[in-house]
Amino acid sequence: MQSRMMSMVEAIVNVLVGFWIAVFAQMLVLPLFGLHASLSQNLGMGLIFTVVSLIRSYLLRRFFNALHAEK
Repeated sequence: MQSRMMSMVEAIVNVLVGFWIAVFAQMLVLPLFGLHASLSQNLGMGLIFTVVSLIRSYLLRRFFNALHAEK
C-alpha cells in the first residue's frame, strides 16, 4: 500500500505536469473560441485548476487505497 506522503508526491508531480500542459492548451484553444487571455491570465487559470486537480487526485488516491486496505 502507498503511504500518504507518496500519494501526495505522486499527485504533485502529476498535477505539475498537467499544469503546463493545460496552460499550453489554453493558449492554443481559447482563441479558437474568441477568448483572448494574457500569459498571466492563463497562468492564473491554470493555477486555480491545478489546485483543484491536486486535491481531487489526492482524495481519490486515498479513497481507493482505503478500499484496497479493507479487503
